[in-house]
Amino acid sequence: MTRTAPPATPQPAAKSAPRRGRPRDAARDRAILDATLAVLAESGYRALTTAAVAARAGVSTATLYRRWSSKDELVVAAAATHIEDVRAQPDTGSLEGDLRVLLRDKAAALTGEPGRLMQALVGEAAQNTALADALTTAFLEPVHRRVDEAVRRAVERGEIGAVPDAELLGAVVVGPLMSRFLLTPRPDQVDPATAQATADRFLPFALRAVGAPGAAVDPKRF
Repeated sequence: MTRTAPPATPQPAAKSAPRRGRPRDAARDRAILDATLAVLAESGYRALTTAAVAARAGVSTATLYRRWSSKDELVVAAAATHIEDVRAQPDTGSLEGDLRVLLRDKAAALTGEPGRLMQALVGEAAQNTALADALTTAFLEPVHRRVDEAVRRAVERGEIGAVPDAELLGAVVVGPLMSRFLLTPRPDQVDPATAQATADRFLPFALRAVGAPGAAVDPKRF
């Protein structure tokens, strides 16, 4: 008698790989962040709305909120786009040359889009920790690192002695220049030549602050 084979046990269907969502469009992200900076410069932080940003960027508010869940997150992300590239600091071979380049770079930044952004956020940052942290990360820490690097090279070359309280160097070297432009009603209306000349006027003071010898100040220039 021939046996009949038992019916094969049905195997579960192989699971298909989960479908991934549509990848984010980097160009759209950038358009939203640029629109945020534009609205912020025009209206200030308190008057900025996500609806106005979305309209300026040509996207829906739903598209914006899929990327950033709040106004604070959006503004912090926009501020981060202006983080200075520390690696761009050249080694000119002298402390004076390094600090001249640094101060000129900072003057150019403060009289451009970063300066308008800082002016729009400084007042609000006093009551908003997230914005204060964004300002520190995007504007202060990079330039402080550039000062530290320039001074470290100068010490290694024997131009100056070791500097005490090195963590304060960034504020001492760049702080006066930042105060000068941030207190200007419209720093973006300062022409590039004037910004550069102002940076050069601060250079002797910056050199004296880090102990460079022979850093004379011409009183006729002030």
